[in-house]
Amino acid sequence: MTGNQKQTNKTLWERRLKNVPRGVTTAYPVFAERATNAEIWDIEGKRFIDFGGGIGVQNTGHCHPKVVAAIHKQVDKVLHTAFQIMPYEPYIDLCEKLNAKAPIDGDAKTILFSSGAEALENAVKIARAATGRPGIISFLGGFHGRTMMALALTGKVIPYKKGFGPFSSDVYHIPFPMEYHGVTEEDSLKALGNLFKADIDPTRVAAIAIEPVQGEGGFYIASPSFLKKLRAICDEHGILLIADEVQSGFARTGKLFAIEHSGVKPDLITTAKSLAAGMPLSAVIGKTSIMDSVEPGGLGGTYAGNPVACAAGIAVMDLIEEEGILQKSVNLGNLLIKELNEIKKTNSNIGEIRGLGGMVAFELVENGDPHKPSADMAKKLTTKALEHGLVLLSCGVYGNVIRILVPITAEESIVKEGLNIIAKSLKEI
Repeated sequence: MTGNQKQTNKTLWERRLKNVPRGVTTAYPVFAERATNAEIWDIEGKRFIDFGGGIGVQNTGHCHPKVVAAIHKQVDKVLHTAFQIMPYEPYIDLCEKLNAKAPIDGDAKTILFSSGAEALENAVKIARAATGRPGIISFLGGFHGRTMMALALTGKVIPYKKGFGPFSSDVYHIPFPMEYHGVTEEDSLKALGNLFKADIDPTRVAAIAIEPVQGEGGFYIASPSFLKKLRAICDEHGILLIADEVQSGFARTGKLFAIEHSGVKPDLITTAKSLAAGMPLSAVIGKTSIMDSVEPGGLGGTYAGNPVACAAGIAVMDLIEEEGILQKSVNLGNLLIKELNEIKKTNSNIGEIRGLGGMVAFELVENGDPHKPSADMAKKLTTKALEHGLVLLSCGVYGNVIRILVPITAEESIVKEGLNIIAKSLKEI
């Protein structure tokens, strides 16, 4: 199609179907043209409120002026040299900032990559090198990425793992505490104990990887008590604790990292998504002694820690401090939960409402029964919301959870407008 022809969502969708494989799903046949803060305009000029945030990437909003300015400034200097060949200052600046802020016990070091999955892959490599052990434990419902080791860690088969095996060996899963669905903390810890008895000796386990708040899994929150018990078990057996903060990090929960709410200090932290406000950038942060266990040349990547992405990351770190983003996240979460509870009063299909800071979700269940999760209702709600101009995402082990990842910087009026669309759409479906 020539550049002179008028593009529409329909024509672009036809081109997408012809040229892009079906394996990469697209939630809606609507194409973004521009965006600012919590609003997106499509190719036809229709406005949408964004409660998806690029799947948790836009905590500081679309095209924040400080991030855009930092990107433009770096673009005029260096686009790429490969950090392994000729390094550059933005990489070091960002690592210094992350090391200073990360809840790591003692001195920390950081290595940068390009995606969350890449961060998890390398966290496993580092953990295995540091401990000399092969085993990795993660949780049912957890999502850690789409590369092969990350898929092995991911605790959900459809759609992520179907048809892609075999996966890496010595990876084990235990239940994540979901008391709303009948899985207690004691159940999870008992399952871990049984795993040590039946499948792998704890002296062969390198690390346990956990999302302090499950992302794709449904925004279930690991309590401080559970994380403390997990930390104690790791300490007892010489196991490293990996906090996967790819979705829960960077102010989403009212702390820079969600695990900070518990007071627990992990050995390794993986982060990505909102780290660089949309630029491809991720990081593994960890104790210096652990991070230095890998031989020179064992870690890296051609594009890892690209200088333009680093410039964006530095700007994000600065504006989180300068604009009080952590407190804004707390305020956002309070607003969301208050308004959702009001909506729940007139809708019996809303089950549990939960959140940590601005990381908020609610369950859709038939007549308030947690034993009857409704993925169909979630699908209908997200579709109807889009018709009314709201981008809304579902998730969860049962596909029935509606998660809200609106930019933390969104104006209160925009947030309330989006919530009104949710209320209206629920009535219509």
